[in-house]
Amino acid sequence: MLPITADTTDYQTAFGFDFGTKRMGVAFGQRVTGTASALEPIPAKDGIPDWSQIEKLLKTWQPQCLVIGIPFNMDGSVSEMAKRARKFANRLHERFKLPCFIIDERLTTREAKEIHHAAGGSHHYRKDPVDSIAAQLILEDWFASPTLFPSHTPLESLYGIR
Repeated sequence: MLPITADTTDYQTAFGFDFGTKRMGVAFGQRVTGTASALEPIPAKDGIPDWSQIEKLLKTWQPQCLVIGIPFNMDGSVSEMAKRARKFANRLHERFKLPCFIIDERLTTREAKEIHHAAGGSHHYRKDPVDSIAAQLILEDWFASPTLFPSHTPLESLYGIR
């Protein structure tokens, strides 16, 4: 599967997701500024979100596409969570018929925690989650990327990772 080279006129607005088994971070952004804003995370049960809540967000914000972060292992290998995140991306695509893209999101949670702490946030992530900050970072990285990978791209072929 070859990546798609982005045309800057395509996909001007997007929703970003940070996949999680208990919560999914969500952000909305726009390509013209290359920025995104974190929204309230969506609760999940074993990686299955409240689909009606996602549908409501999509109707409200009307993004042109969806972007899901893939948590590869630090050595570039495909983790079990990476497989689950891609499965989630494909389910989003099937359910909502919007273009879905994936992007390597290694270290976004660490960066999200640093941003959260710098803003005075606590270390109680269940009470004060950072998932949507991670989704914001994922989406901003995606806007800066010249290459788009559709959600059905085999994970092993991303970025030459084996």
